[in-house]
Amino acid sequence: MAFKTKNSATMSNELNFIGSGTFLEGLIETSGSLRVDGRVKGTIKSNDAVTIGSAGEVIGDVYARSAIIGGKVEGNVIVQEKLILESTSILNGNLRAGKLIIDEGALFNGKSEMGDGSGVTGEAKFKLKPKAAAAPGEGGTVEGSQ
Repeated sequence: MAFKTKNSATMSNELNFIGSGTFLEGLIETSGSLRVDGRVKGTIKSNDAVTIGSAGEVIGDVYARSAIIGGKVEGNVIVQEKLILESTSILNGNLRAGKLIIDEGALFNGKSEMGDGSGVTGEAKFKLKPKAAAAPGEGGTVEGSQ
């Protein structure tokens, strides 16, 4: 389910939800934000924020501008800006983020790397390209490979 809202720059932002009790398998690509409270098996690519709720589960890689994980992720997480692992989160996989916050009680098994993304290669290659119609510093599209 997706909702469209208007932000202060009158640019449309999509808010996508995968609700509790929902299972989705495959590739998810969105230019908007995504919240997962159900289960996803596959790759998630978002040009905005990804939130995995405390009951949410992702088996696969997550690529996003920013992310908040409260549930379980079995895969790599590549975030351009800030990644937050909440106290209820479980991350079994490697992560890369510009900034990293790990709350007390979070479980993380893997390697972490912080920085601007210049050293990321291969399957974890991820970068954001500005949208042609977007104002400077707003929006973009995801480019990467699984």
